[in-house]
Amino acid sequence: RIRTCIVGRRGLRGSPSASKMAAAAAEGLERIKNEAVDLENIPVEEVFENLQCSPAGLTSKDGQDRIAVFGPNKLEEKKESEILKFLGFMWNPLSWVMEVAAIMAIALANGGGRPPDWQDFVGIIALLLLNSTISYIEESNAGSSAKALMANLAPKTKVLRDGRWSEQDASILVPGDIISIKLGDIVPADARLLLEGDPLKIDQSALTGESLPVTKNPGDSVYSGSTCKQGEIEAVVIATGVHTFFGKAAHLVDSTNQVGHFQKVLRAIGNFCIGAIAIGMIVEIIVMYFIQHRRYRDGIDNLLVLLIGGIPIAMPTVLSVTMAIGSHRLSKQGAITKRMTAIEEMAGMDVLCSDKTGTLTLNKLSVDRNLIEVFAVGVAKDEVLLFAAMASRVENQDAIDAAMVGMLADPKEARAGILEMHFLPFNPVDKRTALTYQDVADGTWHRVSKGAPEQILELCNCRDDVKNKAHAIIDKYAERGLRSLAVARQEVPEKSKDSSGGAWEFVGLLPLLDPPRHDSAETIKQALNLGVNVKMITGDQLAIAKETGRRLGMGTNMYPSSALLGQSVHESIVSLPVDELIEKADGFAGVFPEHKYEIVKKLQQMKHICGMTGDGVNDAPALKKADIGIAVADATDAARSASDIVLTEPGLSVIISAVLTSRAIFQRMKNYTIYAVSITIRIVLGFMLIALIWKFDFSPFMILVIAILNDGGSQLHYARHVNVHYSFVLLIYSTQAQS
Repeated sequence: RIRTCIVGRRGLRGSPSASKMAAAAAEGLERIKNEAVDLENIPVEEVFENLQCSPAGLTSKDGQDRIAVFGPNKLEEKKESEILKFLGFMWNPLSWVMEVAAIMAIALANGGGRPPDWQDFVGIIALLLLNSTISYIEESNAGSSAKALMANLAPKTKVLRDGRWSEQDASILVPGDIISIKLGDIVPADARLLLEGDPLKIDQSALTGESLPVTKNPGDSVYSGSTCKQGEIEAVVIATGVHTFFGKAAHLVDSTNQVGHFQKVLRAIGNFCIGAIAIGMIVEIIVMYFIQHRRYRDGIDNLLVLLIGGIPIAMPTVLSVTMAIGSHRLSKQGAITKRMTAIEEMAGMDVLCSDKTGTLTLNKLSVDRNLIEVFAVGVAKDEVLLFAAMASRVENQDAIDAAMVGMLADPKEARAGILEMHFLPFNPVDKRTALTYQDVADGTWHRVSKGAPEQILELCNCRDDVKNKAHAIIDKYAERGLRSLAVARQEVPEKSKDSSGGAWEFVGLLPLLDPPRHDSAETIKQALNLGVNVKMITGDQLAIAKETGRRLGMGTNMYPSSALLGQSVHESIVSLPVDELIEKADGFAGVFPEHKYEIVKKLQQMKHICGMTGDGVNDAPALKKADIGIAVADATDAARSASDIVLTEPGLSVIISAVLTSRAIFQRMKNYTIYAVSITIRIVLGFMLIALIWKFDFSPFMILVIAILNDGGSQLHYARHVNVHYSFVLLIYSTQAQS
C-alpha cells in the first residue's frame, strides 16, 4: 500500500510537468500557425527547434496531431449548402410573382361561398419546384466534370513518416514534415531546403510570372506551387494550406464575389414583368371594384390570371437547359464549364486579359535562329547552336540545357561523332558549362563552353572592338527582352581533361526567349475579329512583354505596373487617368496579383465584360474577379479553383470555339427572351382588356395549364435544339467588329 501511494504520488507529481511540456509544445505550434516566427530567414537548425522536429521526420501520430492545429495542406473551396442552392433558384423576380400568386390563391381567393383556390396553389408550387429542380440538376451536372478533373489532379509527394519514405497525398503534410524534392516535382508546401544536397533550379513562373528558373541553394526557401527543374534534395515543411505563399494569394480569391450578367438580365426581365403586371392589376382593381362593382372572388380570379399568365414561367428552366447543353458542347471542345452562366458571360465578353508565361507562351526557353550572331570565321549559325548544345547536359538538364539540345533536329546530334571526356556543370562562380570531348574521326581533343557573355568574353580575352560589338548586340537583345548566351571553343592538344588547352575562340551569341505558343497569334487575331480586345498582364519584365506582344501582333503599347499607381515616366501618359490608361494599353508588365485584380476591377467599372486567362497562383485573384475566368491546361489548383472554365487542351485556340459556341447559344437565349417578353405584354393587355371591356371571367387554373403547355413543353424542346452554324456567327461578329 505504501509503495502504491508513493508511486501514485510520483505519478501525480510528474503529471503537471508533462502537462506543462505539452502546453508549451502546443503554444509553440500556435506561434508557428500565427506566423509569429520568421521560419524563412532564421537558420535551418532553429527551424527544427521551433517546429519541434528533426531530419528523421515526424511520426504518423505527430502528423495527425498537427493536422488538427494547422489543417490539411490544401485550399478548401467554400461549400455552399445544397438546400440553400436549391432554394436560391426560387429567389428571383419571376419566382416572386409566382409565389405571390400562390399566396393569393390560398389566402385571398376564398370569397363568394367557394373554398380557397387549392388547384392553382398546388399547380403553382409544383411548377416552382419543377423549375428549381431542373435548374439545380443542370447546374450540378455542369460542375461535376470540373470536380472530377480536380480530383484526378490531386498532387502527390514523397514524405518521411515513421522513419520510412512513402508517396502520399500532399494534403497530409504539416509543418515539420521532411519531404523529398527532385526533377519534375511540384513543391507541395512552403519549405526550407536542408543543408546537405545540391542546389536546385526552381521554376517559379506559376507564382511570379518569371520565365527563367531561379537557383535555390541548401538552406533557401522554396514555395508551394513551384516546379523543380534540376537537382534533388530534402526539405523541411514550414507552412501548409492557407499559410503558404500560394495560400495567401488565394485570400484575394475568397474576397471576390459579384452578381453575374445572366442574373442581372433575369432580374431586369423579372422587374419588367412585375411592372407590367402591377400596372395591369392596378387598372383591373380600379375598374372592376370601383367602377363595375364586380364580385370579390371574380376580381381575385382575374388578378390571378394576370399574375400567372403574365410570367414567362418556363424562362429560368429554358435558359438553364440551354446553357447546360452549351456546357456539354464546350466540354467536347476541351473547355469544362464549372459555372453554367459563364456561357452567357463569355458570349458578351469584349476584353480578354491574359497572363503571358505559360498561357500566351510555352513557358519553355528557345533560341531565335534568325537573330544568332556569329563571331568566328567560317562558322554558320547552326554550328553556333550545335556548339551550345554540345556544351549542355543530355540528361538531368536545366532549362537552358534543355533549350539548346531541344533546338537540334535530333537531340542525339549533341553527342554525335564525339566521345565525352569531361563535363563541367554550371556553377555560380564560373557562370558557364563546358564539355571536353574527343573527335571520333581524327582522335583530336576539343572543348566547347557556353555561359554568361561577360564570363565567356573574359575567358576568350577578346579585343576591345570585339567586346564593344558583342556588348552592342547584347544591348540590342535586351531592348527586345531577349537574354544572351555566349559560346566559345578551344583546342586541347595535351589530350587531358585537366589541361588548360589552347587559346579560346569566341564563337557567337545566342538570343534566348520564351516563345509564343503556335496558336496564340491566330487566336488573338480571331479574338479581335470577334470584337474581343486582348490585353497581356504579366509579372515578367517590360521589355520581354513588349517583344512577346510584337511577335503575337497584339501591339507594344505596354507599361510597367508603376503606371497603375500614377508613377509612370512616360510623358505621353502622365496626364492620363488610370482608368483611361488601362483601357488604351495593350498590356502591363511587372505586375503582382493585386495589380491583376485591380486591372480587371477597373475594366468592369468601365462597363466592360472582362475575361481573364491564366495558369498560376498569381492569376487566381483576377480569375475569380473576372466575369469569366479561364484556367488553361496544366494550371495550378488555385487557378482552377478560381476559374469558371477549365481548359483541358493546351493553348488558347479552344477559347475561340468556346466564344462562338457561347454566342450561338446566347443568340438562341436572346431570341427566346424577346419572345417571352412579347408574350407577357400580349397576355397582360389581352386578358386585361377582355376582362374589363367584355367582363369575361377566366379560370386561373385554365390559364396555368395553357401557360405550362405553351411556355413549358414547346420551349424546352426549343432549348434542346440549338443549331446555329458557327461560321455564320463568326461572319456576323466579324462584320460588326470591322464596322
